[in-house]
Amino acid sequence: MNICLYGSGSRKIDEIYTDAAYELGCKIAEHNHTLVFGGGDTGMMGACARGVHDNNGKTLGIAPEWIGNFEPLCEECSEFIYVDSMDERKNKFLENSDAFIISPGGIGTLDEFFEIITLKKLKQHDKKIIVYNIVHFFDKMIEMIDEMGEKGFLYKQEELFKATDSIEEIFRYIEE
Repeated sequence: MNICLYGSGSRKIDEIYTDAAYELGCKIAEHNHTLVFGGGDTGMMGACARGVHDNNGKTLGIAPEWIGNFEPLCEECSEFIYVDSMDERKNKFLENSDAFIISPGGIGTLDEFFEIITLKKLKQHDKKIIVYNIVHFFDKMIEMIDEMGEKGFLYKQEELFKATDSIEEIFRYIEE
């Protein structure tokens, strides 16, 4: 299974997050899945990719070449797809992934998350989406989404995503 990780590429984040991402990468490799990610060598992306690589797993990086001006790209990817734009990158994530894990990140991560759940809501895919809620990072966002539903701004016809802080629960959900 190809599992796409959305998450920060920042070098400034606390080790509690990158340690959790590294552990996630180890488990992705142990379960014989392939990591699909934005190709970054730092932050959540880089830590997860190192966990996969250190356990002889496979990785697929997807990024525009110019993104290297903002963050270093992972040189140890099993495969790398270069694209022209961030929109094309997101389309390639969708085409090449069977499930999505959203880990702590910034504006880019939120953009990817909201697009993938919107596409699921609009029945453009039926892939599992998991919010990896490390040390309650996404609590306020989840609370906001719940409130939007309570106030009638969202239809709750189906579960669009699952939130958890447990790697074991991530794999139970993905693999069921």
